[in-house]
Amino acid sequence: MSEMTRNGILAVGNFIVDDVKLIDAWPEQDMLASIRSERSSNGGGPYNVLKDLAAMGAGYPLQAAGLIGGDARGEWILRDCVGAGVGVEQLHITEEAPTSYTDAMTVMATGRRTFFHQRGANALLTEKHVDFARTEAKHLHLGYLMLLDAMDEFVEEEEGRTRASILLERALEAGLTTSVDMVSTEHGRFREIALSALPFTDVLVINEVEAGKVTGRNLQGGTLDDCVEAARELMGCGVRRQVVIHLPQGAVVVDDKGSVERVKSLKLPEGFVAGATGGGDAFAAGYLHGWHEGWDVARSLQLAVCAAAACLSDPTPSAGLCSVAECLKLGELYGADV
Repeated sequence: MSEMTRNGILAVGNFIVDDVKLIDAWPEQDMLASIRSERSSNGGGPYNVLKDLAAMGAGYPLQAAGLIGGDARGEWILRDCVGAGVGVEQLHITEEAPTSYTDAMTVMATGRRTFFHQRGANALLTEKHVDFARTEAKHLHLGYLMLLDAMDEFVEEEEGRTRASILLERALEAGLTTSVDMVSTEHGRFREIALSALPFTDVLVINEVEAGKVTGRNLQGGTLDDCVEAARELMGCGVRRQVVIHLPQGAVVVDDKGSVERVKSLKLPEGFVAGATGGGDAFAAGYLHGWHEGWDVARSLQLAVCAAAACLSDPTPSAGLCSVAECLKLGELYGADV
């Protein structure tokens, strides 16, 4: 099947149940904080992106590929995906580990969050769990590198290659385009794992922390211009088409022709932000919608920051998302600067 006849997005990687708890304050060691409310939701980059795209009204097939446990949380994920219209034919069940879950603690006054994560079945996912003969998708989104233990492993017989890089190469060979996201974490082989995947990545969508860990730059508190330079370096590391870096004040894109696009974050009114969980994945969903639909970079970037803003209106990763038109309306209201 050629790329021209393919349609839809296949999202591969972390499928997690997020138990989101709103707390009154972040406690000191040995002290107590009160949980004011709690709810369960989707979690993990691929799962969030699919739910976001469904909420945005994407008019193309959405498919999940991953590994869940044969338990109540796994059943919850299957029901949730089916209810959102997401295909689950490649969402496999294992009895070797529980379904992955995260306790996401969000401070009510600030929207800042802290995660306590059970890696679970996601740690066992490999490239062998994805069958490209069973999908007509146009694009594969893989996430998160550094949080998929087996995918992050280097294959002994393939020098310098992780299982994730092999999966991405197979996707390209099958006629899909590819994108990759990472997780902001301490990992002794962060740069090596990333560099293995980049030559098989069409679109790299990461934040400034992750970009800094790959390039060795300190981008926290940096500027959009700093991120442009980091994006150029990442293109030089082998990314095929575009590097997209988002940070609190906005986002940048550098492409394979050297073109640069910048956008500032929306100026959201006081009280708008209910939580930041899933904001980066909503950004990715907005950008990948534009990529799938053949939009120009500036328009895709605008939708990305607007989708991220919509996400912030709810403490869970996807309940704040709305249609593409409604997301873009936020840009008109709150000053997207493209």
